[in-house]
Amino acid sequence: MLEIRIIPEREFRRVRETDMDRHQRLRLLADMCRANTLATVKRAGSGHLGSSFSSMDIVTWLYHEGMNTTALGLDHPDRDIYFSSKGHDAPAFYSVLYSLGILPRERFVRLRRLGGTDGHPDVGIAGVETNSGSLGMGISKARGMALAKRLQGAGGEVFVMTGDGELQEGQIWESLQTTAHQGVNNITMIVDRNGIQSDRPVEEIIDLGGLEEKFAAFGWHVRRCDGHDFAELEQAFAELHQVEDRPRALIADTVKGRGVSFMEGPAALAAGGGLYGWHSGAPDDESYRAGYAEIIGRVERRFRSLGLGEVETELVEEREGGRTRLKDSAEKVVDAYGEALRELGGEHPELVVLDADLAADCGLRPFERAWPQRFIENGIAEQDMVSVAGGLALQGFLPVVNSFGVFLASRANEQIYNNATEHSRILYVCHYAGLIPAGPGKSHQSLRDISLFGALPDTVVLQPGNAEETRQALAWCVGEAPGSCMMRLAIGPSPRSIDLGEDYRLQPGRGTVLADGSDAVLFAYGPVMLHEALTAAERLEGRGFSLKVVNMPWLNRSDGAWLEEVIGDIGSVCVLDDHSPFGGLGDSLLNAMNASARLRGRRLEKFAVEGHPACGTPAEVLEHHGLSGRALAERILGLSPSVPGRLLEAAS
Repeated sequence: MLEIRIIPEREFRRVRETDMDRHQRLRLLADMCRANTLATVKRAGSGHLGSSFSSMDIVTWLYHEGMNTTALGLDHPDRDIYFSSKGHDAPAFYSVLYSLGILPRERFVRLRRLGGTDGHPDVGIAGVETNSGSLGMGISKARGMALAKRLQGAGGEVFVMTGDGELQEGQIWESLQTTAHQGVNNITMIVDRNGIQSDRPVEEIIDLGGLEEKFAAFGWHVRRCDGHDFAELEQAFAELHQVEDRPRALIADTVKGRGVSFMEGPAALAAGGGLYGWHSGAPDDESYRAGYAEIIGRVERRFRSLGLGEVETELVEEREGGRTRLKDSAEKVVDAYGEALRELGGEHPELVVLDADLAADCGLRPFERAWPQRFIENGIAEQDMVSVAGGLALQGFLPVVNSFGVFLASRANEQIYNNATEHSRILYVCHYAGLIPAGPGKSHQSLRDISLFGALPDTVVLQPGNAEETRQALAWCVGEAPGSCMMRLAIGPSPRSIDLGEDYRLQPGRGTVLADGSDAVLFAYGPVMLHEALTAAERLEGRGFSLKVVNMPWLNRSDGAWLEEVIGDIGSVCVLDDHSPFGGLGDSLLNAMNASARLRGRRLEKFAVEGHPACGTPAEVLEHHGLSGRALAERILGLSPSVPGRLLEAAS
């Protein structure tokens, strides 16, 4: 049996009230926060431990010693402001807020759960100043906050933390020069210089060079220190506080995974054969026990040496051991994509693959290993990457551009449009598409990408529903598509195997009937929403209602004759969009139906992600948005004119 325990807030108060050396107290508080961070990430099943542990000592120093925020209160105009631009270290930040009683226990222990705390900071959480997680925006937002203080005549400083990999984003350098030029001098930027990006050293992705010289050249006062030494942190911040004629930058040398020996950067890189394995995700049971024992052991020894007795912990969850996540019951389309991409690389020497520091998440390692000369790592810089792809395409190559959909589609949209006007062929692959997984929160949930790409005249948008359809879709995009394409790919495992039949062949503009029915028809796409659509059909079948479910991977193209055939005489037509209600498959099919004399005027109901996406487990979030199989079944029963009265009564 696995126990997940946290150190309650009252124990932090006990430490703060005990007379001891200031730096010794801070080291103890930081380790207590580390224990709680590890526990909440384990309970959530995902999170970013490496980044959380590297920044922990800095955030602990700021909130427990360096800022006036706790003393003045979160609403005081003269309070100091802190936020993390990278956002990955949210679990550590939440732990510090909880240690001060700012974040209530009931929310703190529910990391990545509906009604708890989001995977990346969100202003709906007590103590969070701004949303983050979409990289590069932090210094600009900090400047806005600092300017607001100036306009209001308010005191206090603004502290913003960036990751070192984040410095590859172009907006960072725009904001550096403008902040200095405008004389916004009540800002301190802190670089968490842990030296490792998602899973590789920063120098292997994009070498940052001499940061001290670069920041100084942009007009900032620069200081460097050990980000885990509280005496050095105190001295560095005291010096920076005296600088009033320019903005300030602290380069804090840290260790990714600090505090758990096997998670710490050098050891973890060696164990992973050059790849860092603790950037994201949750540890397995054995690693969790070992890591927690290491941290809590230090805490217990310090408690005893200070005469505080035993440290109290509270049981948060007790579970059967042996798993961290829900069991993968079907394939991951991203794995099929990676293998198919590698194979196509051998058949198409013009194929070039571009990545934005997400090679592992995007399944690109097989291609990278097989064709390293045609694999281009661009770092965290989507706009730059897309324009590089445009240059390659103009010279006869076929670039395959990869990133998370929420960053690629929107951040580089102008560059994508510019490429489109040149009529060259590029394949954009938007990974992590749609609502699920929802744990990281709205900064990572891609729900606008279909509309952004679908507005391009010559770009086909599609999303496959299983591994085989992924292979066929990629082959079509590379070998047959007349223009550019965008493929959406789900990042997680399929909730079930989507059976398209052994003889399935992808046909442009046409989908596949997965479940036959006559009372209503529901179009869907992608493994997540196809599963929910089939679940709805199964639930409805038991109530005497016949729902036809159609897999439609072509999100902005449809064959009119096929559409007329598959809808037939069914009066209720529904679309399940893993997207905003605007610009997705629903709008595309509505346009196609209006172009058909036979289907024009037929009612079409769109089920989509209304409002901003919620954060939580897949089941929580799908239910919250009314997109679970259960909710869909009820919604379809409620709108269909062909539903017998007895079924409507049962539904109500």
